[in-house]
Amino acid sequence: QLQLVESGGGFVQPGGSLRLSCTASGFTLDYYAIGWFRQAPGKEREGVSCISTSDGSVYYVDSVKGRFTISRNNAKNTVYLEINSLKPEDTAVYYCAANEEVPVNPWLSWYWRGLWGRGTQVVVSS
Repeated sequence: QLQLVESGGGFVQPGGSLRLSCTASGFTLDYYAIGWFRQAPGKEREGVSCISTSDGSVYYVDSVKGRFTISRNNAKNTVYLEINSLKPEDTAVYYCAANEEVPVNPWLSWYWRGLWGRGTQVVVSS
């Protein structure tokens, strides 16, 4: 069965860190660009970071630059999203998505035509 599974979310105090994982089963993740998205209650899903398949280029939306780091571990068939200096506004369900290449507009969810995971919840609160 082809699937993406996110993990690593949780309840964190402001200023803390988390490392989210996106693990593929049934296919090889390094052949695909991977995007991370988040959706807060009552808001649209927004792209925050993505990584290409060809040269490993990484991209971040301006609002998370300097705090989010995306990376691959091909041996583990996993893409990570490390989040530092967490803020309450980072509270959301975080999803990963696969696509054959980084879309023209990687921050819009409908450009990602491949698999999506079911998400992992991140809550940042004191």
